[in-house]
Amino acid sequence: MPGKHLFEYAVIRIVPRVEREEFINVGVILYSQSQKFLQMMYNVNAQKLLHFSDQLDIPEIIDHLKAYERVCNATDDSGPIGKLDPASRFRWLTATRSTIVQSSKVHSGFCEDPLKALGELFAQFVL
Repeated sequence: MPGKHLFEYAVIRIVPRVEREEFINVGVILYSQSQKFLQMMYNVNAQKLLHFSDQLDIPEIIDHLKAYERVCNATDDSGPIGKLDPASRFRWLTATRSTIVQSSKVHSGFCEDPLKALGELFAQFVL
């Protein structure tokens, strides 16, 4: 169905030292109910992250992001959260956390192609 569709998105951040509240954007997750679309893109720049804290475990961060991706895609190994409907998975992935992997507040917009919108947001906020 051509036309503009409502979508919601959040920026995924790495917060190396939670007490300092500094973060680095590493990904974007986008959900569009009308398009039945829930996907994320991420890129971990280890060198940039290590400038914030040389104590970071980069493989562990990547494992956390892969877990987010599995829940997003509802793969067989995504656990009980991955069995929820897309809206519930998006809400769970974007819920407020005080951990090293966090998301921004949820924002909304309109697009014709959610995958293209995801790529544009990723380029704008991460790359």
